[in-house]
Order: sequence, then structure tokens, then C-alpha cells
Amino acid sequence: MNTLDAIYNRRAVKHFDAQHRLTAEEENTLLEAAIQAPTSYNCQHWRFIILRDPALRAHICKQYANDQAQITDASMLVLFTADVKAWNKTPERYWANAPQEVGEMLVSWMGPFHEGRDWLQRDEAHRSIGMAMQTMMLAAQELGYQSCPLIGYDIDEVAKLVNLPDDHVMGPMIAIGKGIKDPWPKAGQLPLSEVAFENSF
Repeated sequence: MNTLDAIYNRRAVKHFDAQHRLTAEEENTLLEAAIQAPTSYNCQHWRFIILRDPALRAHICKQYANDQAQITDASMLVLFTADVKAWNKTPERYWANAPQEVGEMLVSWMGPFHEGRDWLQRDEAHRSIGMAMQTMMLAAQELGYQSCPLIGYDIDEVAKLVNLPDDHVMGPMIAIGKGIKDPWPKAGQLPLSEVAFENSF
């Protein structure tokens, strides 16, 4: 699929064929695509939790997600989290394949950029989540599947269920599978004149 076609055709689909299964190869393709997304300093903050256990999914759906059927019915359900301290965990590994002088220079910048700026560390983690999510949803579109990003769940309770480490943050989930019902018509995009400016507001 043409990239622009994938962008324009991607929609948040709410109804999935509960019997359909992705192959292991398809799941791997989606995850490998997601980790091609850019991250600041190549920190690769994202940590993906594939919620595969039907009982766990049903529990989340019923208790913590307002009975949103895509949580139980989607072929693949991925919870996006991120390590806010990734910048400080053996950072040289992020530049292992770069020329030595480039890797050393960028690793030396990472500490001063992040240290003492907890708000920035968190922001960078969430930015990385967002880019990986969009990458995965477009990859799903390319494979002929539909997707739905969702944040309408009890973040604190689900964090406990997945044993989220203290230095990680929670992001949205993505449900992926074979859609069985057309989404609503697009609600309407704001005109570019309201959102795009030149040089300043």
C-alpha cells in the first residue's frame, strides 16, 4: 500500500473478528516495524507488552476498560509502555553500529540533556510511544488489518496487573485485527488554517 493511502485509510476500528488469529510472522512483522520508529538519541524507550492471555484481557475489559469489545476481540492487543531511564542504561549500546567518534559524542551528550529534567525524561518516553504506535498502526494497514488506539482504561490498575517497573510509564494500547464493521464517517478535520502557521503564531 502507498504510504499516503495507509495514512488516509487508517481508522480507529472498534469491532473485530474474535475468531481471527494473526500468524506469529505477522505479529513479528508489526513489532519489528514499530521499533523502526525514531527516538531521541536513539534511546528506544518503548517496551511492548503483548496482552495475549484471554482471561487477563477479559478482566481488563470488564473491570478497567468499560467493556470495550476490542480489548477481548482483537487478534493482537499491545500495551505500550516506556522506560524513562533508558538514556542512562548502558547508553553506548544504542550506538553500537555507528562510527566510534559519532557514538562517543552522542553518548556524551545524553547525560547532560536528561539529567535533573524528570519532566523531559517523561516527555521523551511518551513521544517515543506515540511514534511507535503510529508506525505499528500503519504497518497493520499495510498487512490488510485494522487497528484501534485506546487510552480509555484504568492506567493505575492495569500497571499493577503487568508489574510495571517504577521507572516506566504507561501509554495507550493498540488493538489490531480483522475489522468486521465499518467505522463511522470521519468526524471532521480542522482546516489547516487553524493548525498550521508560518514562523510564529
